[in-house]
Amino acid sequence: MVDGIILKGIGGFYYVDIGNSVIECRARGLFREKEIEPLVGDKVSIRINKEDNRGYIEEIYPRKTMLNRPPIANVTQLIIVMSIDNPKINLWFLDKLIVAGHNSDLNIIICINKSDIDPIKSNEIVSMYKEIGYTTIRTSTKNHEGIDDLRDILRNHVSVLAGPSGVGKSSLINLINPSFKLKTGEISKKLLRGKHTTRHVELFKLDDQTYISDTPGFSSLYINDINPYELDTYFIDINNSSKKCKFSNCLHINEPGCNVLIDVKNGKINKSRYDNYILILNEIKNYRRF
Repeated sequence: MVDGIILKGIGGFYYVDIGNSVIECRARGLFREKEIEPLVGDKVSIRINKEDNRGYIEEIYPRKTMLNRPPIANVTQLIIVMSIDNPKINLWFLDKLIVAGHNSDLNIIICINKSDIDPIKSNEIVSMYKEIGYTTIRTSTKNHEGIDDLRDILRNHVSVLAGPSGVGKSSLINLINPSFKLKTGEISKKLLRGKHTTRHVELFKLDDQTYISDTPGFSSLYINDINPYELDTYFIDINNSSKKCKFSNCLHINEPGCNVLIDVKNGKINKSRYDNYILILNEIKNYRRF
């Protein structure tokens, strides 16, 4: 028996990294009977057939984390990649991904890519989120700004890159390790957004302790299970301010004595962050009505 990690799964076959090689495996029927599906990122124990060097997954070790969309296990870190332009940065989407990352108990890193297009605006956004408390970096695949910083951030983590299509996630991975040769897409001139190039979930190995994935579908991460009265805990700045609210169940909309509203008015909380909180709060509340 040999331990490894599932790098990808296609058509019932699972490709397991065992350190010095990748073994094509099938999963034992026992998992189907128990309605357990092996996931990319699963740490597993496999039995290798010496005749054809193929294997069978015999055991799936307990998962530390699990995402449903995309289906991937044992992720420790979420790298949110947004481009400053082309496509234009969407702070609502950025904050929603932050909420999704917190909801999945992931370490969150914010990466502002294509920073060479508008260095001033890039600095403004990086500074805003750094002040809140997030690790935030600027990157550019053109002048290689921040690539070494990103490489250091990835070390000893299983990281997922998330963000809209066209922001440069695959290009960044290719710079981290050119041997991956991930397909990259151009920006649609008609729709002004990226064309999807990543079709399935796959982990790419940087070293024995470091894996990275450019995953499709993270933008649809489910957050509607969040209690509306707990949403503020996923906004660090709003949560810190809410501790001084008059009522413990304050939603920070129009309640008397709401310290969050006072801090927004006085500029202590960025207005865009508060507006995005309200938009996400309404989205969750509207979902719960049905």
